[in-house]
Amino acid sequence: MRAWLLHAPGERRGKGGPLSLEELPDPVPGPGELLVRVSACGLCHTELDEIEGRTPPPRYPVILGHQVVGRVVGAGPRGDASPRLAIGDRVGVAWIFDACGRCDLCRRGLENLCPDFRGTGRDVNGGYAELMTVPAPFAHVLPEGIADVSLAPLLCAGAIGYRSLRLTGVEDGGRLGLTGFGASGHLLMKLVRGQMPGTDVFVFARNPEQRAFALELGAAWAGEPDDRPPTLLDAVVDTTPAWGPVVRGLEVLRPGGRLVVNAIRKESADRDRLLEIDYARHLWMEKEVKSVANVTRRDVSDFLGLAVELGLEPQVEVYGMGDVNRGLKALKEGGGRGAKVLRVH
Repeated sequence: MRAWLLHAPGERRGKGGPLSLEELPDPVPGPGELLVRVSACGLCHTELDEIEGRTPPPRYPVILGHQVVGRVVGAGPRGDASPRLAIGDRVGVAWIFDACGRCDLCRRGLENLCPDFRGTGRDVNGGYAELMTVPAPFAHVLPEGIADVSLAPLLCAGAIGYRSLRLTGVEDGGRLGLTGFGASGHLLMKLVRGQMPGTDVFVFARNPEQRAFALELGAAWAGEPDDRPPTLLDAVVDTTPAWGPVVRGLEVLRPGGRLVVNAIRKESADRDRLLEIDYARHLWMEKEVKSVANVTRRDVSDFLGLAVELGLEPQVEVYGMGDVNRGLKALKEGGGRGAKVLRVH
């Protein structure tokens, strides 16, 4: 099979970019695993974190990609342990590749926090490839009527946005801020408009095209990251890779408001802004900060159900199998509308 490999963090293999397209042996599914022929895989900022060395170190070399859509083409021993899946079924693979299922966190429904959590495309090979394997219980049956390239972003950008929204505690009629308006931000906006139509959404984005896109999707207001909204906000979801929006988000929260940080890591270039936190201005009056760590299988399945119910589909920019480095470069530069997706087959 063909696959895109990362051999070391920050690596540049020629002028094309950090990943190299290579021929590898087809993977063989182990006990309880499925073999999936990949059709599409979303490009996520987490891949940039892996490439640039900000995440916990993956195994090297590694095939990145964790928003995977494909068809089951084989199974390992006891691969029929999941009767809901059969050869030919369309399935999705999300960031959660597996978890132990035995620890206290898993038993409490917090498998995303399991100490043995394994991330797809970091701890195991992911979906920037023609084939991959996945434990059958962690493969998601996908709804019909939605194209493969449109389903891919729902598995991470959509699911993590859904988890972030739940963690804000915002109810219909509230005031929600979104900092950043890429794949996750625009899907979260669509979710709020469909599920909580009385909620006003205020978007902070540095790219004017993204601000215009937010207004088209129903934002009550859109401004630059340093702009102040016309009112204080009940909650803010930060989807950016930078520290600055965290500080600014705290400043525009109402008393008792909550900031939810939807990012696996923050870039260090502007971390000195942390020194600008003023207790009275940013944290006093019982403001809260909460991080989002990974997703559970239930987050993914619940969000897929909502996507069907609300008719929610992302706007996507599609890249061919040979163009993953170009897609990652565009993701790094920001801008564009919606999510970026690799079409594999």
